[in-house]
Amino acid sequence: MNSHGGPFDVVTLGETMALLSAPRIGPLRHARSLDVAVGGAESNVAVGLTRLGLRVAWLGRIGDDEFGRLVHGTLAGEGVDVSGAVVDPGAPTGLMVKARRTNTSTEVTYYRAGSAGSRLCRKDVDAALLRGARVLHVTGITPALSASARDAVDAALAEADTGTLVSVDLNYRQALWPPADAAPVLRRLVERCDVLFATESEARLVLGDPRAGSGADGPSPVELAVQLADLPGGPRQVLLKRGARGAVAVVDGAVYEAPRHHVEAVDPVGAGDAFAAGYLAELLAGSDVPARLATAAAAGAFAVTVSGDWEGLPRRDELALLQLLDADDAVVR
Repeated sequence: MNSHGGPFDVVTLGETMALLSAPRIGPLRHARSLDVAVGGAESNVAVGLTRLGLRVAWLGRIGDDEFGRLVHGTLAGEGVDVSGAVVDPGAPTGLMVKARRTNTSTEVTYYRAGSAGSRLCRKDVDAALLRGARVLHVTGITPALSASARDAVDAALAEADTGTLVSVDLNYRQALWPPADAAPVLRRLVERCDVLFATESEARLVLGDPRAGSGADGPSPVELAVQLADLPGGPRQVLLKRGARGAVAVVDGAVYEAPRHHVEAVDPVGAGDAFAAGYLAELLAGSDVPARLATAAAAGAFAVTVSGDWEGLPRRDELALLQLLDADDAVVR
């Protein structure tokens, strides 16, 4: 049931896990304590959108355990509607463990086999929450978790109203499925979406480029984005994320480039989710493409300066502070 009344701006669907992270740099085995939080691509986007002033619901499945209650309470505390969350008494909440092996590298390990999130299924998709939503946001992670989770994504896409924009972040995870299995599923998502977020290697995977993920020379980022948009039924808005090198976009055939920000990255995990949240927030506000990309880049820059998958996501009134992130003297007086 929609606890807020009326349709949501955005509905997201996917697995949110408990997140354990080592507070100091080095091998995880030497950590003497672990910080406890939550994380998940789709819920990261949900939090980012609520902080930017949108009304967002998250659909997912959590265990009937302390980690599940942590997920539920954390998202609700951030203003995300969790009335569509399903509590599964027969499976645990998934677990993600993050460690900074060096000051420039982060290792993430997942314990999600048999998790509640992997048991997401078609009947968990709350049609009432989707009804009238302006955007449905999903990722390529959920279809990789299980056949039933893949079916849930299909159900959500089928339930979305005609006027609902479908946003997809490919988020390919090699640990979950091999390229040969992932490529056709991800391609179908691309062909069913209106807004697409992808990396260069993910674009090559979907396009059937044998150099996918190899780092080999190939089409330029703009060429990859154009090829994705040209797929049958392909998206009119393609955002190719390039990490510290920024991002390029092809929107209605026109090419744009996102601004870059020079910040000290503390934790790169979640930057892509922040970028997606910033872009979608401005899209729904009716902003032009440069403004969408400016907020997307700003959100990504804020996110990486703070430990945690979503804790550094900015509120709208904080976006003006971005110039301080690039400045030598960042004291607010």
